Amino acid sequence: MEIVLEVWGDFACFSQLQGKVERLSFPVPTPSAVRGILSSIYSKPAEFFWQVNRIEVLNPIRYISFKRNEVKSKVKDKPIFTDEDRTQRQTVALRDVRYRFAASICPRDAFTGTTAQLYGQALRRIRTGKAFMQPSLGLREFVAYFQEGDSENGPPPIPVDMDLGLMVYDIFDLHDYEIRKKARPQLSLYHCVMRQGVIQVPPYDSPEVLKGAGLC
Repeated sequence: MEIVLEVWGDFACFSQLQGKVERLSFPVPTPSAVRGILSSIYSKPAEFFWQVNRIEVLNPIRYISFKRNEVKSKVKDKPIFTDEDRTQRQTVALRDVRYRFAASICPRDAFTGTTAQLYGQALRRIRTGKAFMQPSLGLREFVAYFQEGDSENGPPPIPVDMDLGLMVYDIFDLHDYEIRKKARPQLSLYHCVMRQGVIQVPPYDSPEVLKGAGLC
């Protein structure tokens, strides 16, 4: 069983890892970004995790470049004075984006209910437009709008083939849902290939997903 979600927005930025200061977006969403959108709509980390199965690109891939004033420091114990800590940063983002995502709900071993209950609640939230937080397309200010998708009767994917090489799969271990004061990232990668606008995403436990050591 799958949940199909159609998502669109004015801008999107799925940042590449090598862009530490200047942001450069991947041409397509990463599975991690898709999981973030789904989790902002419906999430029970102790009971299940989202497994992204398929990403369909519905609008042509177009870029936009702009500069923004940002602060260089993180807010900690002391206030930040923006006039003293401001810098300009370049962002290369995507514009006028529209995607269709297919994902499955993977219950955890400790879950005692039924999978149908989880799917039912997820669909009710999607159909009524409910979310725990406003979904975003890579950056919080790039708002994502969503509705239930239809792979058979909806708009077709773009007729484009593209080999994107190694791409970020996720930055966390999907089996680790322990609550901590400090996050424990664990990077995973996969070989991303788009055929006729469709990206097939392997399961997280597949050998096609390359998992590395923790980042901290």
